[in-house]
Amino acid sequence: MNIEGVDKSKRQFLTTALTVVGAVGTGYLAVPFLAQMQPSVKAMAAGAPVTVDISKMETGQLLRVEWRGKPVWVLNRTQAVLDTLKSLDNELSDPRSEKSSQPESSKNPYRSIKPEILVAVGLCTHLGCSPTFRPEIAPHDLGERWKGGFFCPCHGSWFDLAGRVYSGVPAPTNLEIPPYRYITDTQIIIGESAGDKSA
Repeated sequence: MNIEGVDKSKRQFLTTALTVVGAVGTGYLAVPFLAQMQPSVKAMAAGAPVTVDISKMETGQLLRVEWRGKPVWVLNRTQAVLDTLKSLDNELSDPRSEKSSQPESSKNPYRSIKPEILVAVGLCTHLGCSPTFRPEIAPHDLGERWKGGFFCPCHGSWFDLAGRVYSGVPAPTNLEIPPYRYITDTQIIIGESAGDKSA
């Protein structure tokens, strides 16, 4: 084969042009493929921290918010509730929350940063049902032992108003306390630990 008449500059130009077109085409294919691997805006928002304003909460009031697709309760406890919590240790499975999930800032008898404000994930630790808020003392359907708390109607688990589980019920551990911190005296961020950023 005679290659003396071949124009090498045209061959080089065509090779370079095809390489560039191939690279651009690969880029066009790769961008949507890589983009679909990113979490959706909805998914990112579901995992994002949630800010809760507690400035208008009345004593005894329970707020319900959603964080990471889970119900989270914010309860403004009365002094009477705080006093009652101290008397329940003998009724509870894990009164000091040694086997339960809570951040370091909530490892105390109240399971909270500030004693009066409880922040807890509102899912029973047995099978994930959402317990009912029952603040009344000794209602006819729960009896004299009931000092107010969260009752799971699915299988009968009892939790006190610090989210601690009673002995002898199906739930194995206390309610989960999520990471949270105060950004002001009346604003809480759920999803960030107290040590994450300075309040």
